[in-house]
Amino acid sequence: MKRICVNCGSNPGSSPVYMKVAEELGSVLAKRNIGLVYGGADVGLMGKVADTVLQAGGTVVGVIPKSFAHKVSHRGLTELHVVDSMHDRKAMMFELSDGFIALPGGYGTIEEVTELLTWSQLGLSSKPCGIINVSGYFNSLLSFFDFAVKEGFIKQEHRDMLLEDISPEGILNKINDYNVPSVEKWLLFSD
Repeated sequence: MKRICVNCGSNPGSSPVYMKVAEELGSVLAKRNIGLVYGGADVGLMGKVADTVLQAGGTVVGVIPKSFAHKVSHRGLTELHVVDSMHDRKAMMFELSDGFIALPGGYGTIEEVTELLTWSQLGLSSKPCGIINVSGYFNSLLSFFDFAVKEGFIKQEHRDMLLEDISPEGILNKINDYNVPSVEKWLLFSD
């Protein structure tokens, strides 16, 4: 792993533990000499991860849409790419990254994670995708995915594509050991 994309909130969240884990993730990435790719902002969990990697001497590449680059762009990054749209942002972050980690966040974070899982499910990506389940933040989402398996909308092998851990070290170890399953996406049932 040369570069990991971190998807996370542009807000700090209501508990200090979110910023603490964002800082831990930044420290671990820098310690392992893994570059950070992220959404390019200087606020919230995003800014905390980036600042921590930079303070430890690591490299940080930001990708931000021009529509709000003037408001929240981080000015001290190794590289900052200003792109035309959110679609361009996600495509560039995907191309620049060897794997993906999500910290807590809102709609954007959830959308990015589920899009990456969809690409993996369809065989369009073989890059690992994991979450750090800080204080059970993702429990409801994970329960929904388990329910979708039970109801026949997701195969268990595809559900297992989402790696989970409660710590930065743990999720990076799982990402490092990840092997993409070769499973047909389509669930076929007979009468």
